[in-house]
Order: sequence, then C-alpha cells, then structure tokens
Amino acid sequence: MGLPVNITEKALKEIRHIMDTKNIPLEYGLRIGIKGGGCAGINFLLGFDKLAADDSQYQVDGLQVLISKKHMMHIIGLELDFHESSEARGFLFSNPTDSVPGSG
Repeated sequence: MGLPVNITEKALKEIRHIMDTKNIPLEYGLRIGIKGGGCAGINFLLGFDKLAADDSQYQVDGLQVLISKKHMMHIIGLELDFHESSEARGFLFSNPTDSVPGSG
C-alpha cells in the first residue's frame, strides 16, 4: 500500500529543515495522527516519534512516516502541505476531494 497521505514537496522540505535544526534523532519518524472527535471534530497532529507496535510505517524520499492503525481511516486521502506568507506559516491538512466542483 502506498502512503495514505500526500505530502507536498514544500512540506517535505520544511519537515527535513525541522529535523536538521532541532536535532531530531535518526530513529524518530514523522508521526501523523488525530486528536479528538465527536462534537468538536478532529484535529490533525504532526510530531516526531519512535515506531510503536500499532503503527503502519511508510517511507517518503527517505523520510520515515508513522501512522497509528486506529487513526488510519481519518488520514487516508489527505494532503499535507506547508504554507508560508507574511501573515502566517505552518502545516496544513486538506482533503482534495472536498474541493471537487459540484461537491458543495
């Protein structure tokens, strides 16, 4: 199975920059997950972590990506991008299928 999340080149570049400047240990991977649910909705999480027993593990251009199997159904099909402007900068999760013409 391919990576369930599309990570853009801009996001990959910024993730590598963070790993280099923050001295993230080599045995750590990028963890993509969720927090919450219910009425408040889902918040997507990014961080650096070691492989856990219930993780699915992927490689993207040499970057280890970790996703808990229990979070997988909420992650599939998302795109992770990095946005930078004079007002704000940060990682953004989006669902490309939400912007299909005629879907809303």
